[in-house]
Formats: sequence, structure tokens, C-alpha cells
Amino acid sequence: MDVRRVSGTDLDGAARVLDEYRQHYGANPAPEAVAAWLHEQAESGRLKVWLAGDADGVCTVAVVPAALTLRTVWLIRDLYVRPAARRRGLARALLATVEEQARANGAHRLSLQTETANTRALDLYATSGFTALTEVTVMDDVLG
Repeated sequence: MDVRRVSGTDLDGAARVLDEYRQHYGANPAPEAVAAWLHEQAESGRLKVWLAGDADGVCTVAVVPAALTLRTVWLIRDLYVRPAARRRGLARALLATVEEQARANGAHRLSLQTETANTRALDLYATSGFTALTEVTVMDDVLG
């Protein structure tokens, strides 16, 4: 399974998949804006990006400091596989690669969040080793 971290011009393929992901969740197509945003996030170091297959799946990760452990937490922000490429193990391969990289980089934790109604994703994450944290409350303050 071909999963690779991408940067530079290789981000263009990831941007196309990420724009499709956004549209899947109701956003309007914005290929140029998505590409510019993704390049900015990756080049600034705020986001790491992996691509699976022939630009069939994408995973973005934010690495944040974890003061209590003096290490980092890797947060999976986006994970998407194009519908035509599903059921081939791409999402699982992306998760495994990101976990391997997080461990290799000394991360304390690998976390993600998804909608409670997204049962297919919840099943994937559970069978990939993730557990729901019932003692944590996720709160939001949408700023604009």
C-alpha cells in the first residue's frame, strides 16, 4: 500500500482530494483556495500531510505541544478516501503510517475526533486501536 508524506508540489494532489473531502461535507468547490491553504499550513509546519494510493486518500495531522508529558500530541484533523477507492484498506494504511510516524517522533498520544453519527469511521478507528474518551468534553467557540 503506497502511503507517503507529501510536501512542496506533491501537495497539489493532496489538495485535490482535500477539496473533494470538503465538498463531501457540504462545502463549495474551491480548488485554488484549498491548494493555497494546504501549502501555507504545510510549509509553516502547522500541518503534516500524507497521501495514499494514486491521490485516492489523504490524512492531515497537527502536532501540538503536551506540557504535562513534555512531548507532543498528534491530532488527526482530516482523513478521507475517495468513494471509488474505499474498501481497499487505504484509510487503515493511512492511520497505521501516521501512528508509526508519531511513535518514531516520540509523540505521547495520537488523537482524532469524528461525528458520533459517523459509525463507519467509528468502527474503523476502534479496530485501529483508538478508544473513546468518555471523561473528555470537546467544546467549541466558532470565531467567525
